[in-house]
Amino acid sequence: MDSINRTAKIAGLIYLMMTPLGFFGMIYVPSILIVSGDAIATVNNIMANELLFRLSIMIALIIQICHILIVLLLYKILKPVNRNHAVLMVIFMLVAIPIAMLNEVNNFAVLLLSNGAGCLPVFTADQLQALVPLFLDFHEYGINIAAIFWGLWLFPMGYLVFKSGYIPKFLGVLLMIGCFGYLIDFVLFSLFPSVDVTIGMFTWWGEILFPLWLLIKGVNVKQWEKHTLESA
Repeated sequence: MDSINRTAKIAGLIYLMMTPLGFFGMIYVPSILIVSGDAIATVNNIMANELLFRLSIMIALIIQICHILIVLLLYKILKPVNRNHAVLMVIFMLVAIPIAMLNEVNNFAVLLLSNGAGCLPVFTADQLQALVPLFLDFHEYGINIAAIFWGLWLFPMGYLVFKSGYIPKFLGVLLMIGCFGYLIDFVLFSLFPSVDVTIGMFTWWGEILFPLWLLIKGVNVKQWEKHTLESA
């Protein structure tokens, strides 16, 4: 009984920690360093705040490591409901992780191009720096591809929560809604790039309330044990 609630609280804590980390690395840092349509200003900002830019890369990688821990902990918590759906949840997240981690190569390329030293010597420093926005765009595209699976893993997870009986159903509904927020954003980004709307801003509540519930309340142990016995 103590073990499963300890697992739930650890999963909730790690999941919640990713919110401020993600905000810092994916929203705050780009917002102060990247100047849309101005490659020179962007390069100057990155060079003046190189440590901050490198920190955002490190945070992005740490978040993916956290994702591995979270999905394994949640698998333990939700597997008694339906093992096949729990496995699907794990697969979707484990597909997203390498995409997101490899995508950070684009940000390392930005650093190399910004420094210009020893990188593609046939080009001038100005020419190399002019390529920086291209790799920043590649990074944004990579995030949106990873977001497909960041959305997809929420649906089986939300379904398992909804069917569990040991975690409130409304949290499962919010998680499934969150899935469609990611997917709609990807479609808009891919097909209608001029549309400046982010649906995920309105559908992310499940990813806050669910881990918060796990951290504070845990799970209904009797119901969890019941499902565990039935699935044995």
